[in-house]
Amino acid sequence: MKVIGIDLSGPSNHKDTVLTVFEQLPNQLKLIKLLSDIGDMDIIKEINFQSEFDEVVIGIDAPLSYQDGGGDRPGDKQLRQFIVSLGMKPGSIMAPTLNRMVYFTLRGIKLTREIENLETKNPVSIVEVHPGAIIGSRLPPENFNYVLTYKQDFTARMFIRNWMMGQNLTNLPVSVQEESHSIDACAAALGAWHWKDKTFEPKWLHPANHPLHPYDYCC
Repeated sequence: MKVIGIDLSGPSNHKDTVLTVFEQLPNQLKLIKLLSDIGDMDIIKEINFQSEFDEVVIGIDAPLSYQDGGGDRPGDKQLRQFIVSLGMKPGSIMAPTLNRMVYFTLRGIKLTREIENLETKNPVSIVEVHPGAIIGSRLPPENFNYVLTYKQDFTARMFIRNWMMGQNLTNLPVSVQEESHSIDACAAALGAWHWKDKTFEPKWLHPANHPLHPYDYCC
């Protein structure tokens, strides 16, 4: 199985989009590729390429649906409550139809529908993830402050890279800690792995609700 983590940005901001490809080995995910500054066709080509060889599981950090009528989806409300209970700030969960979110949401929805239309040799599955919540829900209490600061703080990213390797994400280069988008793409893969692999389970899960919300949402 190949596990892909994607930290998506808005459609005009390719430089902040990062894709990681991990190979599942016994008791670990091994990083085999990291791509940054990429557009939709780059993402689609990589998914199509990896699906030639194996099943592909994709964790995407972006809204993959929106609430009819606007505002929060049920999953957004529940995840916000969950991260607040951990000690995280609620502001990282925003309604997909907020002005600052709409193009980001549009890209997530468009990209997933294009992935669904691929004629792949092996199965491809998609889950919406929240990297900060994936990290925060797994960090021990004495290290929790790192999830609150890693977006801005290099020392926190150094710690989280090392911690992720302790979570059996292997072969992570030092460059992963240089900026938060690479950390988030790796965390997205960690969440997707725990969602798909039956020996694990997500720390929080909101099941898909077809047809309006067609993907599971987890951390």
